[in-house]
Parts: sequence; C-alpha cells; structure tokens
Amino acid sequence: MSDATPPAGFGRPDLTAFARLDGLGLSVTGQRLEPDRAVLVCRVVEPDQWCRRCGSEGAARDTVIRRLAHEPLGWRPTVLEVVVRRYRCADCGHVWRQDTSAAAEPRAKLSRTGLRWALEGIVVAHLTVARVAEGLGVAWDTANNAVLAEGKRLLINDPTRFEGVKVI
Repeated sequence: MSDATPPAGFGRPDLTAFARLDGLGLSVTGQRLEPDRAVLVCRVVEPDQWCRRCGSEGAARDTVIRRLAHEPLGWRPTVLEVVVRRYRCADCGHVWRQDTSAAAEPRAKLSRTGLRWALEGIVVAHLTVARVAEGLGVAWDTANNAVLAEGKRLLINDPTRFEGVKVI
C-alpha cells in the first residue's frame, strides 16, 4: 500500500493566499465559478470602527459590495466582491466605510494586483490592451485608462528614471 501522506512543506489549501489577496488586506469567504469568470467573495481583514471626525467608536450599520476586477486565474477573469462594512458614529453621526485602500484606489475598478498584472502584461509580455481587458473581464477603456494612469504613476512621474542615462 502506498503512503498518501503529503510530503513536508505542504500546507492546508488557502484560497486567500492562492489568489494573492492577503497582501491586499482581504480574506476570501466564498467562491462561485461561472462559465466565463470566477467570483470571489471577500471581507476586509482589518476592522475600521473608529470615527475619522471625532475618534469615537462607531457601530456597524450595514454592508455594501465593492466589485473589483482581479488578476485572472488561468486566464479566467476573476471578480472580487468585497463586502465593505459601513459604520455610524454614535457621538457625531458621521457615516463611513471600511478602508479598502490596500485593495484598490478609491473608485478604481481594478484591484492593485489586477492593475499590476495588466501593466506587466502590456510592458513585459507585450499583450495588447484588448487582450488584457479580456483577461480582466473589463471594457477596453477601463483597462487602457487604468494602465496609462499606473504607468504614469510608476514610470513617468519617477524623478530618478533617467539617473545614470548618458544618451537618449
């Protein structure tokens, strides 16, 4: 009879780590595989219950869903449905949402990992914007605008990008 014990170095399956969401401050709570995409339901790991106006503790009020395109898993577009808690301050009445800035820029349609994948796809793998948009499951304009903004932030706005260059 063969030994079915996994070799040393193997751990429990962890979809959060596999999808590289642990670096975004998210944890996977559910998944749904559809014919054309994968959907991962996530929660924000860090609580954010302190009022940004007066510093008092807020009470959880309700939740909203924030949808982000994430790097594809096996060229299947992956969507993150992030459950974001809303809080209300008992003292001043201010209402706010959990901080999701580790996962994506405010109002962004792509996760930080999805954005990085798109930029690397165009710059390193020489993919077209159309292919990147297809991989992410977003419109061409969405992918193009996100990649241009991130490329400008990382490359063009870097004051040290010409250090050591003698001839252009």
